[in-house]
Amino acid sequence: MTDWIFAVIDQLGPVGVGLLIALETLVPPIPSELILPLAGFRARAGAMHPALVWLCATAGAVAGSLLLYWLGARLGYERLHRLAGRRWFLLAGQRDLERGRRLFQRHGSWFVALSRCVPVLRSLVSIPAGIERMRLPKFVLLTTAGSGVWNALFIGAGWMLAERWQQVDRFSAPAGTAVGVLLAAGAVTLAVRKLRAA
Repeated sequence: MTDWIFAVIDQLGPVGVGLLIALETLVPPIPSELILPLAGFRARAGAMHPALVWLCATAGAVAGSLLLYWLGARLGYERLHRLAGRRWFLLAGQRDLERGRRLFQRHGSWFVALSRCVPVLRSLVSIPAGIERMRLPKFVLLTTAGSGVWNALFIGAGWMLAERWQQVDRFSAPAGTAVGVLLAAGAVTLAVRKLRAA
């Protein structure tokens, strides 16, 4: 996969980075944790301007998220839940869809932004946002903010580490775990407040 990512970036430049990130949003097994540091490394070598790489990566993330948002809004929860039970449906399983909807209903806005830093969740959150018809300008703003921070961190890491860009993978898992823990802590806090208020 690394060779393929190198080939796309070398051939298409920042636009290739944007396309790869859009595809990563739609097909979670393609990791942005691999694409972005590699793009940062290429930018440091002078092949691309880092700001343009960041801009294209963020635009790609927003474009992919909007497609999933539209899918959620268009099909609705029941139809998507049935599709998620099919083997060929690659976006999410039924349990993933159920969990994403519950988390979105509990935490809404800040969940959209923070989930951009958690693998798989960054794709899933767009679907319940569409199902629940979250206001589109707000969704775009939060998605852009969350994706922009994530992209800047990993492009910057690739730039800093240069030829050792593969080492970014050491830090990506703990970063995703940390955000996941924050989301879980928020869920527990809200649950406790509701129990006390009942």
